Amino acid sequence: MRSSSHVLTLGVLTALLLSQVCSGIKWLPAESQLIIGHGVAAPRPPNAKQAKVQAALPGSHELSAECEIRANLLRLSITHTPSSLHINQTQHCKLLPGLVSSQAQLCRSNLELMQTIITAAREVKKTCQKTFSDMRWNCSSIDIPVDALKYRPDLDRGTREAAFVYALSAATISHTIARACTSGDLRLCSCGPIPAEIPEPGYRWGGCADNLHYGLIMGSKFSDAPMKMKRAGSHANKLMHLHNSEVGRQALRDALVMKCKCHGVSGSCSIRTCWRGLQDLREIAMDLKTKYLSATKVVHRPMGTRKQLVPKDIDIRPVRENELVYLQSSPDFCAKNDKQGSVGTQDRQCNKTSLGSDSCDLMCCGRGYNPYTEKLVERCHCKYHWCCYVTCKKCERIVERYVCK
Repeated sequence: MRSSSHVLTLGVLTALLLSQVCSGIKWLPAESQLIIGHGVAAPRPPNAKQAKVQAALPGSHELSAECEIRANLLRLSITHTPSSLHINQTQHCKLLPGLVSSQAQLCRSNLELMQTIITAAREVKKTCQKTFSDMRWNCSSIDIPVDALKYRPDLDRGTREAAFVYALSAATISHTIARACTSGDLRLCSCGPIPAEIPEPGYRWGGCADNLHYGLIMGSKFSDAPMKMKRAGSHANKLMHLHNSEVGRQALRDALVMKCKCHGVSGSCSIRTCWRGLQDLREIAMDLKTKYLSATKVVHRPMGTRKQLVPKDIDIRPVRENELVYLQSSPDFCAKNDKQGSVGTQDRQCNKTSLGSDSCDLMCCGRGYNPYTEKLVERCHCKYHWCCYVTCKKCERIVERYVCK
């Protein structure tokens, strides 16, 4: 792996390397790598004179994997590779950096699964940043500069932010695998089982259920493997990451709901065909965000014959199975502080009329904000023509936005 062209030639698509423990791996050239795990500030908005509608075009890169690992740190990596290329040969697994032996074996025995894990990694990034777009910490740590040599401490110190990312990653990889079974993208699994209980009158089981069972088995087998190795860092961090990963998978179990489709003359819905399907990842992420906001700080102390994680302030009870836990307190993320992993909120957009976390008062930490105007071009006065097309006019309007000082 001495050049990016070598990576492209072999079609090396790396996996979502959850909780990786890597060592001695050199960096790829800057043009071939994008490591997820370091913070970047939100882009500066246009000034009043230059404000125009700007479309955010996706880059032509695909994502790349490299590791600079410290003990028990979540690593999310994806390769810069054309989407048409696939991991379709077992020798490709040897070229994926950072896989522990059980992960490499899983790769060799199920090449299709690695493609699904690539998809999961992209979903983690997109979902995390969308879920936290209204908060000071906006998951920007998942986007790091290609020349960065270190990861920011917000995901490196056992913080509640790391707890959320671990939980979301575990949920996402199992969610993506379960959905891939349903869609037929994985040949080693199919639809989920038909529930044993008898449906109510007017309902019947059918369709293709999401195979949550298979997703949970394969997802946990891959993502938890590094944390179960003896050299996986401090015992406290291992317990924290394993616990939070399981919280993410439990949130996924809770997201399995009954979905139905109506049948009948003229839409009468006289009978409904139903199956068990997973909610969208966005809803699961919001559930985990709630757990993030109420996460419990823990300490690693002896309990009986071994050390366990117990709530720091309420150590009379064990840690609950459905609560996220963290070891280190987080900064307020108001100001840039590299030592604490904060990129600050300068130039972040805020909502002047909001009373929530995205309000200019909270987002800007009392520093004030600057207004700017933006011209939006939208479709308007749309008209339906028989048959069958719609025509619209283009309308312009000026909106005022605000960014933190």
